[in-house]
Amino acid sequence: EVQLVESGGGLVQPGESLRLSCVASGFRFSNYVMSWFRQTPGKEREMFAIAMIGNGGTEYDDSVKDRFTVSRDDALNAVFLQMNSLKPEDTAMYYCAAVEYGGGCPALEQPYDYDYWGQGTQVSVSS
Repeated sequence: EVQLVESGGGLVQPGESLRLSCVASGFRFSNYVMSWFRQTPGKEREMFAIAMIGNGGTEYDDSVKDRFTVSRDDALNAVFLQMNSLKPEDTAMYYCAAVEYGGGCPALEQPYDYDYWGQGTQVSVSS
């Protein structure tokens, strides 16, 4: 059974940090591109960070660049999201997602590009 289980969300004040974890099981994690999406009520789910397989690197949306860091540990079947300098506009439900790497340089920006999803973890930033 495929599972992605997120954890680490919570309520923090502006400027504080959180670290999200996403632990995978049921598939060959090292072959899968891992991304983080977030969603607020009434809006589309948006991808903001991606970790390619192996040493393929990471990419970020401008809204989180220089504040968030995504990393993966294939030995642990896990992907992490370190979020620093959190802002109220970062408040959202956060999801990790996985898609098997098919070669080349895929965009992988849309939810429909992904095979597996976690259940989400809520991040709230408020004073």
